[in-house]
Amino acid sequence: MQHTIGRSLILLAAGTALTWSIAQAQAPAPAAAPAPAAATAPASQQLTIRDIYDRAVAAGYRDIHQIEWDDGRYEVKASNAQGERVKLYMNATTGAVESTRTRSRR
Repeated sequence: MQHTIGRSLILLAAGTALTWSIAQAQAPAPAAAPAPAAATAPASQQLTIRDIYDRAVAAGYRDIHQIEWDDGRYEVKASNAQGERVKLYMNATTGAVESTRTRSRR
């Protein structure tokens, strides 16, 4: 892969996997009464960092060098088709680009 994802994101993913593993290792809770049909409707799933990366690449963004979770959405630092540095704000469940901000070069 030409692009790398920041070390903090890898640690975040590892921490999430560790938390999930610990939760799975705990003893199961006693069985509860079945929930009403309306309460069992599937909730929207949050996309993974890899999903967000793939959607940004598919949308034409390159040089993706940071993906962060912030306020219920992903912030992605990348370059657009014109080579400008941009910050994308992407929906966590659909992967849609909600807004884009051009960043000045430093």
